[in-house]
Amino acid sequence: MNAENFGSSERLVTAAYVRQGAQGRRAHELRLRALLEQGKCPEDGWDESTIELFLHELAIMDSNNFLGNCGVGEREGRVASGLVARRHYRLIHGIGRSGDISAVQPKAAGSSLLNKLTNSVVLDIIKLAGVRTVTNCFVVPMATGMSLTLCFLTLRHKRPKAKYIIWPRIDQKSCFKSMITAGFEPVVIENVLEGDELRTDVEAVEAKIKALGAENILCVHSTTSCFAPRVPDRLEELAVVCANYDIPHIVNNAYGVQSSKCMHLIQQGARVGRIDAFVQSLDKNFMVPVGGAVIAGFSESFIQEISKMYPGRASASPSLDVLITLLSLGASGYKQLLKERKEMFSYLSSELKKLADNHNERLLDTPHNPISLAMSLKNLDENNDAAVTQLGSMLFTRQVSGARVVPCGTVQTVNNYTFKGFMSHANDYPCAYLNAASAIGIKKQDVDVFLKRLDKCLKTSRKEAKQEKSVNEIKNSNTGTEHLEE
Repeated sequence: MNAENFGSSERLVTAAYVRQGAQGRRAHELRLRALLEQGKCPEDGWDESTIELFLHELAIMDSNNFLGNCGVGEREGRVASGLVARRHYRLIHGIGRSGDISAVQPKAAGSSLLNKLTNSVVLDIIKLAGVRTVTNCFVVPMATGMSLTLCFLTLRHKRPKAKYIIWPRIDQKSCFKSMITAGFEPVVIENVLEGDELRTDVEAVEAKIKALGAENILCVHSTTSCFAPRVPDRLEELAVVCANYDIPHIVNNAYGVQSSKCMHLIQQGARVGRIDAFVQSLDKNFMVPVGGAVIAGFSESFIQEISKMYPGRASASPSLDVLITLLSLGASGYKQLLKERKEMFSYLSSELKKLADNHNERLLDTPHNPISLAMSLKNLDENNDAAVTQLGSMLFTRQVSGARVVPCGTVQTVNNYTFKGFMSHANDYPCAYLNAASAIGIKKQDVDVFLKRLDKCLKTSRKEAKQEKSVNEIKNSNTGTEHLEE
């Protein structure tokens, strides 16, 4: 409805009522105008009717929704199922063109506008979360691992002689395989144990650079968000090393946007040294379905190079999901979620420590990890080798998801590289442990139910361990009696 149509409506409905309706629509349009002019996340979240109006307006700008459109190409936005069309708000053409995921599509002005606005809004949120000097970012319809691969492939053209990637160890398969998939050889730098924490061995990183030669190294691949007792890498020190040796630096910031500490590390690293790009997951930071990531950096031209490396068009679903989410929350809503997550981390930490004390275990001291916690399982491990993994099974069958139980001494081979003590980020961490994280969206009820079920599982495990010990003692006693009779 435009002004002309509202004017025509006055012949059918009382003019005063029509003007009131026009004013109501005007309120929606003012929100749309502010978004288009500023390209920032609105301070207050939008209602669903405004968001749906906006998406409808975008959709009718795409050629597949033109009245009377005649398409004779191989890709004309045809969708067989109406349900599928409605699921995507009839934004069918995706984003980008064959040569650049950020390029505008001539026959999909609405989808192109969606793409540009999403990248702009997400950039605003990254700044709000703590990386104030970030200059560019784009949403890519791949999860974190493949997005890291895209960064490495872009660097290949800048450093054709390079074949190694320096990687402080983190036991997570996708980030390791991202380097293998890109065709490079990971050089694993073992962490150093400081108290309970596993921290970056910066001296070993620098020594390896000298040994291999800086020109043979594609980049340093560091990590922020991770499972305790590993803690975020020493980003500032690594960034200085990278600047000194003129080596690119790519940061795996998978679920770090929700942590002010992780974002501060990136900001500081870029200030004192070199960080070329940092990659974060959409689902882990913005509570949307799996399948998207954000690649961001401090050089607008380099981020554009990465976007041009993506071959072909791309799905608009991740961009659509995160834009709808951020418009719904608004900047204030997202900041509130960050605040609640931090509060829940403190609550989870204090309550898990109490539970650990009750079971003669210990909450590991990992102050540099702002998201994940670890509780020792030393008593379980000493009583029964299988009891640790059994605890994980017990929790899962009791509908506790996300908790990780890490036994000692697990050996895992990933792409022909053997990791000792896999999942613990070290060859020989001193004890088995259990992980729990306070991630964005967690509620107090989640923490309370988890602790209650964990308490029951630990009691059951201890009881079963005692029973097994008694059975073994009886068997040993009977065996000894038999020997005496003989």
